[in-house]
Amino acid sequence: MTLADRTLARFAAIVGAAPDLAVRAPGRVNLIGEHTDYNDGFVLPAAIGLQSIVAVRRRPDSIVRVIAADFGDAVSEFDLAKPIARDADQPWCNYIRGVASVLQAEGVDLGGLDMLVAGDIPQGSGLSSSASLSVASGMALGGLFAPGRFDATQIALIAQRAECDFVGMRCGNMDQLASAHGADGHALLIDCRNLDVRPVALPAETAILIVHSGISRGLVDGHYNERRAQCEAVARQLGAPALRDVTGEQLETAQPDLDLVAYRRARHVVTENARTLAAADAMTSGDLVALGELMAASHASMRDDFEITLPAIDALVAELQTAIGQSGGARMTGGGFGGAVVALVEADAVEAVVAHIEARYRTPKGTKPLVMVERAHDGASFL
Repeated sequence: MTLADRTLARFAAIVGAAPDLAVRAPGRVNLIGEHTDYNDGFVLPAAIGLQSIVAVRRRPDSIVRVIAADFGDAVSEFDLAKPIARDADQPWCNYIRGVASVLQAEGVDLGGLDMLVAGDIPQGSGLSSSASLSVASGMALGGLFAPGRFDATQIALIAQRAECDFVGMRCGNMDQLASAHGADGHALLIDCRNLDVRPVALPAETAILIVHSGISRGLVDGHYNERRAQCEAVARQLGAPALRDVTGEQLETAQPDLDLVAYRRARHVVTENARTLAAADAMTSGDLVALGELMAASHASMRDDFEITLPAIDALVAELQTAIGQSGGARMTGGGFGGAVVALVEADAVEAVVAHIEARYRTPKGTKPLVMVERAHDGASFL
C-alpha cells in the first residue's frame, strides 16, 4: 500500500468519511546552489519521490483540526474566527497554521476543516520536509476554498511566506519552487529573482544518491538566519541589491574594506552562482566529470567560506567521492549543520558506492546511514 493509500484510509478511519480532496507534494534535493536563493541567485534542485500527503474535508464550524499520522495521530486545533497563533506543543503544525494565515491575508475565506498529514521525508535531513508540507497545505487549502486562483509559483511563494513570517525561518524560495514545479527526469535551474524555472534533463543512466548523515538539523535554532543577515549586510556595504549582483572582480576589489568573515561569506555566494550555471551546462551536455568537479568545489566553499558543514559531513562526502571516482560527484545538500549528502552516480555504479558507504560510515549513534536512491520526480499535484 502506498503512502497516499495509507493516508486516505487513515483519514476515513479517523474522520468517518472520505476527504474532499488530497494533495501530494515532493521533497527536494539540491544538486548545487546552496544559500544562493535568498541572495536572488541561481539554484539547481530536483524534486524527489519522498513526499508529504495532505487530505482535507470541510466541516461546518470555524475549527481547523490537523492530525499528524506520523506522530501517533497527534492533534493540533485552531479557530479561524480568532487570530492564528503558533502551537508551542505541536511545532510541526506551525507550517500549516502559517499557510492558513497567509491565505487569510490574501483574502481567501477559509472555513473549518479536518486535515490529516503524513509523509516519508526524514526529518532534519535537508530534503525540505517543511517546504513539502507547506506546499501541500497551500494547494489543499487553496484548492478547497479558492479553486483555480493560485498557480504553482504562487503556491510556492505562499508557502515561503508562511515559513519566513510565521515560523520564523527566513528561508529563500528554492525549496518551495522545487516542490511545486518538479519535472520528471529533470533538475530545475531556478532564477530566484525573476522566478524563472527551467527544466534541465539529468544525464541518462544517472542516479541521485542521498545519504543521511544521521545528524539532524535545526535551522531556526542554528546559524541559517545569521548567514542570511551576513550576506545582506555585505550587499548593502557594496551598494548592491543582493549578492547576485556582485561580480568576483568587484568582491576582490572591495576585500580590504570588508570584514574577513563577511568577505568569505560573500565569496561563497558569488562563486556558487557561477558554479550553478556551469553545472546546468554540464548537465545538459551529460558531462559527469565536470559536474563532479563543480560539486566538489561547492562543498569546499560551504566548508571553508560559508562554514556550514561538520567534520562528519566532510568525511562522508570524501568517502562518497572516493567510491564514485571521476564520473560524478558528492556534496552536502541543504542549509547545513547536518542533514544529508547528495551524489550524482552512474546507475551501474550505485550498488558498489552504497556498499562502500555502508562499510565505512556510521552515524553518531553508531548505525549505518540511511541511503536513498532517487530520481527526479514531478512536482506537487492533486491525488
